[in-house]
Amino acid sequence: MNDLTLLIPAKNEAESLPKVLEELKNFNCRITVILHKTDYQTIKAIENFDIELVYQENFGYGDALILGMNNCKSKYFCIFNADGSFNPNELEHMIKKIENEKLDFVFASRYQKNSGSEDDTIVTLIGNYFFSMIGKIFFNLNITDILYTFVLGKTDCVKRLNLERKDFTLCVELPIKAKRNTMKIASISSIERARIAGKKKVNAFKDGSLILIYLIKLFFK
Repeated sequence: MNDLTLLIPAKNEAESLPKVLEELKNFNCRITVILHKTDYQTIKAIENFDIELVYQENFGYGDALILGMNNCKSKYFCIFNADGSFNPNELEHMIKKIENEKLDFVFASRYQKNSGSEDDTIVTLIGNYFFSMIGKIFFNLNITDILYTFVLGKTDCVKRLNLERKDFTLCVELPIKAKRNTMKIASISSIERARIAGKKKVNAFKDGSLILIYLIKLFFK
């Protein structure tokens, strides 16, 4: 997997990120952590790891990912959480799927056969089902978990999408733009692990409202 770069957006992850990076030592891939230059505690916590640090001038989850994608030089990239909820053992399956089926993007899913989540709540379960159905009906997306950001894809393809969303709405901008650009996408089963620190960075109602508004704008665009 030396053609793969893990893009890890981080915000106040001094507790979780060192454990994630320690686990990733067993995997042959590049690692780029993207965070704001004022996040001193997280920067200090990971200073002894052999990784690339990219500093944000601005704020936002989407801003961090766009910065990481634009900086990525490997054939493949993968969005990877800093909180321990993604299992790196699934990376090999994602690489095999994208290569064997000649895909451009693989979206991990918690809601298909042999998948699941140790972190889901009834609110996030309903929200993900609702937004995934919108994606299927209005944008013809053949993925089953539109809000799950465990995504692996071809770096040259994601750079062609000219992603713009600086917040969590990037999670729906990416698959919709990929579909509109006739890129090949598919889902793969995944099991989301419990977060190491047990803290969600996403506000289900606030971010859900932003995503809904953005989906409506995209539909009429």
